[in-house]
Amino acid sequence: QVQLVESGGGLVQPGGSLRLSCVASGIIFSRSAMSWYRQAPGKERELVAVSTTGGTANIADSVKGRFTIFRDNAKNTVYLQMNSLKSEDTAVYYCKATRVLTPDYWGQGTQVTVSS
Repeated sequence: QVQLVESGGGLVQPGGSLRLSCVASGIIFSRSAMSWYRQAPGKERELVAVSTTGGTANIADSVKGRFTIFRDNAKNTVYLQMNSLKSEDTAVYYCKATRVLTPDYWGQGTQVTVSS
């Protein structure tokens, strides 16, 4: 059974930082591209960052310079480090596992609220 479990969300003031974690089980993590998406109320889900199987990190322009994605294959975990948070970063953040010829798997999401 595949499970992706996100954690680390919460309430933070503008300018603050959070680190999200996504622990995967039931997949071959090292062979899966891992992504973070977010969905704000009334908006479509958008891609935030991708960590490829080769370790390359791709970051959306909207968060470039503030967010970092990295992974620990030994722990089956992908992280999203979020710095200099803004109110517009408020959303539910989801992780996704992608591997060729297999379905995509999603976590249940973790809420991030940036507010003073």
